[in-house]
Amino acid sequence: MKIEEAILYCLASQNRGMRTEQIAEMINSKRLHIRKDGQAVTSNQVYAVICRYPEMFVKAEGMIRLMI
Repeated sequence: MKIEEAILYCLASQNRGMRTEQIAEMINSKRLHIRKDGQAVTSNQVYAVICRYPEMFVKAEGMIRLMI
């Protein structure tokens, strides 16, 4: 799945806000998104995706939450 879908899945399944490090860890442990180069998803990559989709995700108090 695409990384934004993986982030959405993580947040929806936990039903709470999460830190970017926690999201990246969950994506990697469940293998929800595999990078083309085979490396693990990083928290910086998660943060970049969050910033790219402000209509889907909210950044508040160090936590990422779903907008919906």
